This record gives sequence, C-alpha cells and structure tokens, in this order.
Amino acid sequence: MPLIVQKFGGTSVADSEKILGAARKAIRAQQQGNQVVMVVSAMGKNTDMLIGLANEISERPPAREMDMLLSTGEQVSVALMAMAIHALGSQAVSLTGAQIGIKTDDTHTKARIKSISTERMQQLLDEGNIVIAAGFQGITDHFDITTLGRGGSDTTAVALAAVLGADACEIYTDVDGVYSTDPRVLPEARCVDQISYDEMLELASLGAGVMHNRSIEFAKKYQVPIHVRSSLSDAPGSMIIVEPESVERPVCGAAVTEKEALVSVLDVPDRPGVSLEIFSRVANRNVTVDMIVQNVGEDGKADISFTVPRDEIGITLEAVQEAIQQLDAGRITHDDNVSKVSVVGLGMAKQAGVAETMFAALGRENVNIQMITTSEIKISVLVERDSALPALRAVHKAFDLETAPPAAKATGSSSLVHAEADAADVVARLQGVDMEELVLDDISLDESQGRVTISGVPDIPGVAAKVFHEIAEANIFVDMIVQNRDSHEEHASLSFTVPREKVDDSVVVAGRLAEQFSCTGVSSCPNIAKLSVSGVGLRSHTSVAIRMFRALADIGVNVAMINTSEVRVNVIVDGDKGERALESLKAVFADVLR
Repeated sequence: MPLIVQKFGGTSVADSEKILGAARKAIRAQQQGNQVVMVVSAMGKNTDMLIGLANEISERPPAREMDMLLSTGEQVSVALMAMAIHALGSQAVSLTGAQIGIKTDDTHTKARIKSISTERMQQLLDEGNIVIAAGFQGITDHFDITTLGRGGSDTTAVALAAVLGADACEIYTDVDGVYSTDPRVLPEARCVDQISYDEMLELASLGAGVMHNRSIEFAKKYQVPIHVRSSLSDAPGSMIIVEPESVERPVCGAAVTEKEALVSVLDVPDRPGVSLEIFSRVANRNVTVDMIVQNVGEDGKADISFTVPRDEIGITLEAVQEAIQQLDAGRITHDDNVSKVSVVGLGMAKQAGVAETMFAALGRENVNIQMITTSEIKISVLVERDSALPALRAVHKAFDLETAPPAAKATGSSSLVHAEADAADVVARLQGVDMEELVLDDISLDESQGRVTISGVPDIPGVAAKVFHEIAEANIFVDMIVQNRDSHEEHASLSFTVPREKVDDSVVVAGRLAEQFSCTGVSSCPNIAKLSVSGVGLRSHTSVAIRMFRALADIGVNVAMINTSEVRVNVIVDGDKGERALESLKAVFADVLR
C-alpha cells in the first residue's frame, strides 16, 4: 500500500478549525488508498510564547530545560490532531519523538538525528491508523528529550519519509509552494513548479522560510521528493526534486537574510594555520558561520571576514578575541546592522554575466556592496540592513523572476516516487549509520585558473558592476569572486579568478579600471590551484571547513582565498602545492567521501 508523509506547520494548525481542516486532508489521503503519517508542529506562535516565558525566568536558560519546555508544544498539537481525526470518524494514534524512537545526539536545541525506529509506526499503520508524529523532537540514549532547532518539523517529516520509504512527502504550509522569493516580502514573487535540491538547499539557508535547510539535506541525501503545498487550498504547489524548473535560466530565486552580523579579523599573519585558529574556536561554541571571505594578503598580512547570526555575535567575538591573542596579532571589527542578499540558480554555473547583472541592478539602486562571495550556483552580497529590501527587489526584477520561464517543466505525478534513487541503496545507507552523518560527494582540484586582485577599490555603489561589466565585455568568464573591506575600512579588495589564458587580458582591464577609480594597484597570479570540497550538510556540519583548514595547515599550505556555500567550500592555494593539498584533503575526508 502506498505511504504518504504529510507535515503541517504551526500556521496550518493554529486553531481548532485549522486542525480539523488538516485532519480532513489526512483522512482524504487515507481513503484514496494510502497509509498516512502526519508530522505536526506546535500551534501558531506557541513556541515563541514558551521561549518568552523562559526568558522571563532566566536570561540564559539551560539548553536541556529549554528542550524539555519546547517539546510540549508539539505534544499539544499531536493530541488535538488525533482527537480531531477520531471526531471525524477515523482512527489515529499520536506519538512523541521518544515514542516513535527518534534517537538523536546529545546537542540540546540543535540535535541531529542518529536513527529512527519504524516498527511501532508500521504496526499502527497496518492496523488502519493515521499516525500523528510530533515534529521537532527526539530522545538521546540517556532518555533526555532533545529538539532539532527551529523549523525542525520539516526535518522530522523528511527523515520519516526516508526511513519508511514513503511514496510522497507533502509539506503543508501557509503559502502555495516554493516562491522565487518570500511573497510576504515581495508581493510580485512567483510560485515555481519545481526546484532542484541544491537550489532549495541554498535558498533555505538564505532565509527562504518555506523549508528547513536540514530537511533538504535529508531529501538530497536519500532522494526523497518533496511536495510543498498550501494547507488552505488545493493549489498544485511545488516539487523539490533533482532537476531545476528551467535549465536555461541562470537564476531561480533570490533571498534576503536580514539579521546578520559581520566580523572582520584584520591584519592577521598571512601564513598557514590562521584560518584554523579562528574558525575552530568559533565552531567550538556551536556558532554557525555563513559567508567566509579571505582575500589575498599583502605585506605578510591578511584580512578575514565572516558573518554569523546577529544573536550569536557576543560569543563569536569572545572566540575571535581568544584566537588573535593566540596569534599575537590582528584586531577585530564588527557590524551587526547588515543583511545578506543572494541569488541562486544551477544555470549560473554555465552562463556568463550573472554577477554583472546582479551588481548592475544594485548599482542602479545606489546600494553599496560591503562583501561579495560566490559559488557555482550562488552569489551573495552583504549590504546595510536598510538597503536589504530595495536590493532584493532590484535583483528579483533584474533576473525577471516574477515571470515563468518559457520552457518550465510541468510537475508530474511520477515525481512523487523515488524515481531518481535505487531503493535498495537508500535502505542500505539507512542501516547502521547516523542519518545526519556528513557525506561528501567530491574533492576536486582545478588548476586551469588564475587570480586577479584590485586593491584599494573605493567602497561606494556601482564599482563592482563597472568592473564585471568591463570583464564581461572582454569576453572573460569569471569563476570565484571575493570582495572584502581592507584594514582601513574605506576601501575594498576585489579578487576574482579567470581562465589561466585570460589572466593577462584581465590585468589590462583591471589596470584601466584601477586608474579610473584611483585604486592603489592591481596584482595577479597565473598559477593558482582551486580546491573544492562538496557534499551534503556542509553548513550544519561546521567541522568541514575546520578539517579542511587543519589538513592544509599540517602540510604548510597557505590559504590565499576562501569562499563558501551550502554545498561547497572553495579555497585558493599556490598552484605548485595543489596536488599535495588534494592528496591531504582526500586522506583527511576518506571516512566521509562517497
């Protein structure tokens, strides 16, 4: 018998009427011949209310007790949902995470799922029950209740779909599906027919609140198709699967992360091990680092900047202060009034001019760019918070995201089946391993590129747009782009990589621009090596970058540039050391390389 997992978020179960509406959807699915597992979040703003109560008692409540408190929200919801199904004439049983057997690690408030027992759920389903599972929670080997972090009910739903071999995982929410950007921020946003795992993973981490990023990690790792639908209507919704909506469009969506904080570590020694010293101390405090930008060092000194959630700036600064004391060099600046604006799309990896289009749109709105970082499918810029909404609207319009692509694929019912995966392989990978273990797809070396750096770039709107317009006009394809403010904080350093045979042409263009903008100089290196580590869970497994930096430091390889994304960490090192660095990384990650 087909099995469907349906997840209902807090707004979809906010009151008794909505709970009854969700119950009817589950009963309808069962009457169509499916076994049904429902995953339910806490009602409405219940979680926020509980957090508020805790904060009235203590400024820093113990994480274990917060999990004990917050898990009660879902227990209320599942009990009421089971009552609603019984009232409508069907059978249902509610289960907490512990009763299901969702085993997690010991990290309170941000626990990872280790394993899920299916026996009890399957028995209840076979007896004709709709199983109502409490989202967001699990239990440790010591029987302590844990929670999976905000949005963790999505992760519960996709994880259950994976272990049960579900034919569909339906995520019901208060919007019609996945949009090109948050429709509550930009009314012109468009609901997409489908989106790829990689694209959704990037957008989820960037503030697209429709899905939790760890749930997409699960979906990609175990090839679970996700159907995002409205709980308030029968609109077709959006599919999250392997393929993008359009292979022709470079960008599928845009996002803004408003509450960011920027930390800059200035004038640190440009030598192996510095990045490791800084980021290992930050990781030890369980802080999630987002954008990481290290530009090319000058005069033996380098600047490293990165962003963290604004509410974690305090403990981050403590960690960085320890690091620079250990290094006996450097100084720290920070800014908690910044936001990140990003565009995402699989198509940008094969199309030139995407960065130019984005920067030009920002320039026309007089939005100043403080940092730039790129990956194969994402470009992110850091801007002042007051500029975030105008910037988002500008880039959304620049890429025509409010209209459907001409060749948009229709969502087919076949997408609801695990068509892209070998079912036996998925089952095998779920046996005897932690479900949220890190899995790397590839560790690669690219020796085909060179690097160009423009130093002393004026920190004013429009400069990046002009630079990459001129580069594009010269028929030069740009890969990595890194912009970081220099130690004087009135200028920036802008580095980018190009095909090695185009370095000289790029230097000519850069020299002309440097003279036009009164920059301090242009440097280049035709012999660089780009090392990339790619896989699922790089954001939630903060150890990846740390292990990468440690491996390079141990063999004396200095990192010249860094940029990061949800699915990849890229570093630039000296070209002569590329092969040795690759061997070191493969050895260090041998245990998690697929």
